[in-house]
This record gives sequence, structure tokens and C-alpha cells, in this order.
Amino acid sequence: MKPRLTFEEHVEMGRALASMRNELLHRDIQLENAYPRSGPESVPAKKLDAAVRAIDDARAELENALYREHPGVAQTSVYYPPSEDRVRAFPDPRGA
Repeated sequence: MKPRLTFEEHVEMGRALASMRNELLHRDIQLENAYPRSGPESVPAKKLDAAVRAIDDARAELENALYREHPGVAQTSVYYPPSEDRVRAFPDPRGA
């Protein structure tokens, strides 16, 4: 049997995935506001939207694993952390 994530690894994974999701969603909205929502020019935004959904699906499944593996300490904020607890992997180029 493969080793499972420790609780601390789940916390780090949750923060990282939440950050990635936020960044992809921000870029998706940026593209949707800059290009048509249909036709060939809409493809990049649709791909980012699919990536956001894939991250959401992974977070939900990992949250289920967290509750199975660490029932005494599991909490929803591990995979859905408040914004101030998310990893800032992609700094805002405007400095905001």
C-alpha cells in the first residue's frame, strides 16, 4: 500500500490548489473579457474553464480522502482555505 498524505501535506496541497484555481479563474475571466465567447478565439478561455473544473473535482476528491484518512482533524478549510491562507504562487504584476 502506498503511503497517504499526512495532514500537513493535505493542508499544503489545499492551499496550493486553491491558489492555482484562483489564478486560472482570474486568467479565464481576463480572456473572456478580451475575446469572443464563441468560435475559435474562445478556445483558450474554455480550456482554462475546464482546468478550473478539474481542480475543483480534485479538491473535492482530496477532501473526501482527508476525512477518511484523518477524521479527527479534518475540516473543510483544508481544501477551501480563506483567501489570506492561500499560497501566493503567482504574484500580481501590478503589485496589488
